[in-house]
Amino acid sequence: MRLYPVSAFRSMKTLTFGLTLVRHGETQYNKDGLLQGQAIDAPLSEAGLQQAEAAGRYLAHVKFTNVFVSNMLRAKQTTETIMKHNSSCSALEMSFGIAEGRRLQDVKDMAEAAGQTFPGFTPPGGETQEQVKMRFKEFLEKMLQQIGAEHFSERGQDDSSLPAPSQTTPTEGKADDGVKDIPVHALVVTHGAYMCMVVRYFVEELHCRLPLGSDQAHVFSLSPNTGLCRFIITVRKQDDEFILSGIRCVFIHRGDHVKRRS
Repeated sequence: MRLYPVSAFRSMKTLTFGLTLVRHGETQYNKDGLLQGQAIDAPLSEAGLQQAEAAGRYLAHVKFTNVFVSNMLRAKQTTETIMKHNSSCSALEMSFGIAEGRRLQDVKDMAEAAGQTFPGFTPPGGETQEQVKMRFKEFLEKMLQQIGAEHFSERGQDDSSLPAPSQTTPTEGKADDGVKDIPVHALVVTHGAYMCMVVRYFVEELHCRLPLGSDQAHVFSLSPNTGLCRFIITVRKQDDEFILSGIRCVFIHRGDHVKRRS
């Protein structure tokens, strides 16, 4: 993924859009502390369905122009509950190989026995963090090209007309924080381990700006079920491609909609 400095494009138009990541609702595997990946297509538990309903109510008045969802049942159920319609995208799930269905502590023990640390440890047959990152980069590239092709001609604007960034708290606030005046907004419903990798990639490799007062331990932690992360992404058109030129985080792992339910 190429990230160009803003100074290289001062005379060009940009397209700015919101990107909201949502982790799926709870499954029985989550409740029991078991790992699940592509080989385990578990449905939402009753609590997970309630969490998805809470997320749907929280996001009820937030406009989305694009919806992408993992092909796993738990993510589809969450998306259908939030958006009340079906959507499709590339599979956004991490495979845990032979560790799928085992207790998290079992995998930590496997890592220790191998002289490695978790979550950096890759069980036999599972994807490495680097493989997951490469898969996400492919998805991100496809998403940028699709959103650019659909919206750039109508929504592209000069830098001087872009809305000023607003400061929000990392965990609590309004559902439309950061996107109230941004007409293009993508929703991606995916999985906890995948979201962890995405956030780390955005921050460490794309130098994503974080909200004031962000705690690094919280930023790189596992998002709660139906937890929300929101980013503002800017792309520019170069020849026939849409190039990522800026990214900032509005909030990270927000879950106050679930707290309100309980």
